[in-house]
Amino acid sequence: MGTYRSTNSPTNAIGFCLLPSELIERILLCLALPDIIRFKLVSKTVSSIIAHQDFVRRCNLRFSSTTWLFLHKKRCHRYSLLDGFSDDRSDRLFRIPITNLLKPFIFPGEDLFFLTASGNVFLFASNSHRAVITVNFVTNTVKKIPPTPLGPRSTCSWRRSGMKLLPGPVGSDHFRFLFAELVENRPVVFEYDSETEKWQSMVAKEDDGSSPRVAERVGDYIFLSLIHGAGESSVIAIKSPNNTPVILRPRFENRGEEDRRLTVGFSWGSSIDRLHVMGDGYMMIVKSDGVDEGNTRVRMLKGIEMWGLGLNGRNWELISNLPSKLMGQINKPYGVMMGCLEGRKNTTINAVLMSNLEGLWDIIWLRYDIVGKHWSWVPLPDCKMKGLNMAGIAFSSGLTLS
Repeated sequence: MGTYRSTNSPTNAIGFCLLPSELIERILLCLALPDIIRFKLVSKTVSSIIAHQDFVRRCNLRFSSTTWLFLHKKRCHRYSLLDGFSDDRSDRLFRIPITNLLKPFIFPGEDLFFLTASGNVFLFASNSHRAVITVNFVTNTVKKIPPTPLGPRSTCSWRRSGMKLLPGPVGSDHFRFLFAELVENRPVVFEYDSETEKWQSMVAKEDDGSSPRVAERVGDYIFLSLIHGAGESSVIAIKSPNNTPVILRPRFENRGEEDRRLTVGFSWGSSIDRLHVMGDGYMMIVKSDGVDEGNTRVRMLKGIEMWGLGLNGRNWELISNLPSKLMGQINKPYGVMMGCLEGRKNTTINAVLMSNLEGLWDIIWLRYDIVGKHWSWVPLPDCKMKGLNMAGIAFSSGLTLS
């Protein structure tokens, strides 16, 4: 995974390989997963240690719970990079060049956008060919997904909070990809199974009042955001696998007119007071105020709230406000802002806000511990966006060696 620029001399590399295999294994297990994958290139001895079943098992056990933030950026259609940040190594940026891997699928004028990732599977959308491409960076495999039942789709058709990628068992290349859309005014969930290489569609039924509270979610629920407005949202809930989707219509209660000026997922700082970031049945509300920054009109963060689906899915329920002390640490002026959010097994909510001010990019990674009711900030190194354009951002977990 990625490039490996070794600072070691050939003599040092040979010396490392002469160490006892048990010591080499202990050293490797102290590294981050991308570094371990790159170490396969050092020698056949190291490669055989990494490929050993016991080492793979121990490695997967350690890294399967690590949370990653991936950022896709590009300078032109034929040059792109994927950067990864992990919560256990947040001071490092792991650069994953994907140009060569995707080269067979990048035709003249091709425009790829990073949709989402989970486990070892990454999905990219082709804007010019309107296709979805699946990439496994561990096995170095690339494949096109058959067209959806709705036909070819451009990148702007995909809503991050309205789709979900579910990896198969560890060691398997299989995955399921789901997304929700309104079709002839009916809420429909489309699901692709990589094992059968087929799509199926399911019409969501109206809620019968049995959906669990945020703090009482049980089973493998999947939540796909369909529509979101100032007063009411439409969220599809699916209890995996193969249950009939249910359409929930949570509303805000006693909010008055304060959220009438809002945007979902992306905010132009000059005109929007509220940015709503959706994902997995949760919603983060980012509040801002306009300020004068020289001759430029920009906005400044003033508050962040985390919300979740309430009782029976009929209202949004406030979970927590970002503490003022933490707000003071992350507060910066911005011109444009976007975000994404991921909830993990009803224990943790990860959220990222990516902003731009006069060409300078900044990333804020926030985490809310649902069980401990605690906010934290994951500081990140420079995302090195100078001269590059953003082409997708997503959280992922479950990255393994097999």
